[in-house]
Amino acid sequence: MDAAASSPSAGASLAPTPPKQPPPQLTQAQVKAAVGRLDGLVGNAMRQTGVPGVAVGVVYRDKVVYEKGFGVRELGKSDKVDPETVFQLASLSKPLSSTVVSGAVGRKVVGWDDRTVVHDPGFALKNPYVSANVTVADLFSHRSGLPDHAGDLLEDLGYQGDYILQHLRLEPLAPFRASYAYTNYGFTEAGVAVADAAKTSWPQLAANTLFKPLGMDHSSYRRADYDKAADKASAHVEVNGRWKPSTTENADSQAPAGGASSSIDDLTQWMRLQLDNGAFNGKQLVDPAALDQTRIPHSVAMDPLAPAGEPGFYGLGWNVRYDEHGRLRLNHSGAFDLGAATEVTLLPSERLGIVVLTNGQPIGVPEAVAAAFFDIAQNGKQTVDWLAFFRKVVQAAAYTGISPTNYAKPPANATPAKADDVYTGTYANEYYGPVTVISDNSGNLSMTLGPQKMSFPLRHYTGDTFSYQTQGENAVGLSGVTFHLRSGKATSVTIEHLNANGLGTFSR
Repeated sequence: MDAAASSPSAGASLAPTPPKQPPPQLTQAQVKAAVGRLDGLVGNAMRQTGVPGVAVGVVYRDKVVYEKGFGVRELGKSDKVDPETVFQLASLSKPLSSTVVSGAVGRKVVGWDDRTVVHDPGFALKNPYVSANVTVADLFSHRSGLPDHAGDLLEDLGYQGDYILQHLRLEPLAPFRASYAYTNYGFTEAGVAVADAAKTSWPQLAANTLFKPLGMDHSSYRRADYDKAADKASAHVEVNGRWKPSTTENADSQAPAGGASSSIDDLTQWMRLQLDNGAFNGKQLVDPAALDQTRIPHSVAMDPLAPAGEPGFYGLGWNVRYDEHGRLRLNHSGAFDLGAATEVTLLPSERLGIVVLTNGQPIGVPEAVAAAFFDIAQNGKQTVDWLAFFRKVVQAAAYTGISPTNYAKPPANATPAKADDVYTGTYANEYYGPVTVISDNSGNLSMTLGPQKMSFPLRHYTGDTFSYQTQGENAVGLSGVTFHLRSGKATSVTIEHLNANGLGTFSR
């Protein structure tokens, strides 16, 4: 089914190339008119949503034609956003990463169809055949069979990258190369394997391959570099209709998938390289054939943020679509629910691209600005209210994982809980590690989870079921904790939020 089978040879081709593109259909005047509308588009989006800070960059025909910051880096402070302000990119890290790997492929360090275990022999998934044959391309296109966002909940509990990657072997697998599920840690494993092949770390590989050659001095895959930047945008979340500063989790453990930070003035240089097929200032820095492989469909994957009815695919670190004019359209959004939202969209045949960075949690602003820009360039006006459209789409996407039970309202006929010592104790789990349930001797139970012994108070719901407030990037409010009893003593406990893939039961 797939050309990326099991060849270990570095630099091997995945065979298909992107379809021939139509000639440019946008005139310079059309693009200039759309650029002229950007101040108004961003200002309107900020007024309607309250997002504190936005930065936008546009590249056209190998020139940066627009770079501008809006609003403030952090609410309550006067520092303004400018083109050098560093933002967390979240999953906009992925197309940056596929550019880095394309550079390594061009230098024959690896091949897109290299088997991951060739470079990281300790890596394993649940199925031995998949473990032996899953390739860099499989993991970069989310077709390994790993479930959606596998490993992310371990990160929320404080586990580091090595632990998370090692425990992906316990995740249930869908059919190999016949299913798509967006998986940060599968993607990260491929990046780590490529860095291993290059005998370096992922942040250093990115710096040597991309950031330094392009002069991207404000870009890094290390959280510490973002934290120490003098000109950086703080994260913000909206609580009861008001925005407030927040702090995102440290994404170093999934650096290739979501750990990058950068600025508009840096990302426009990267877009120039992308839109010039790997060349920059007349010098070929990334092999165009390797880059081409990132731009073809590898998985059928409807982008949840795509306009209704548009067919969607995932390439290697890119959402890949073909618009009504037959043009290849590449895009990727980034989202930290704890306070960052980003978007990049490229039309390679027009040599046109836009990147939008914000310091607020995802509510559709960067996607709306990018979509409106291209709509105006093509049609002279917005044919859709893109902000309203994307606000609804992002809001709907944000509610995955919420419990169907409203634990804030116990039933009127709730059954009393049993004595605390029925539930207290330590319960083991191979994936999540142990959970310890303790009592303060006043009828208040709590549980501790993860390497940092995170504590979660338990609130009684009914019978042997309690609830707790989830935390972290993937928090979904209250979720259930149900104890299973035998002979009057709890022998196991199922934590609902951790059980999406059937791994959330802990045994005494």
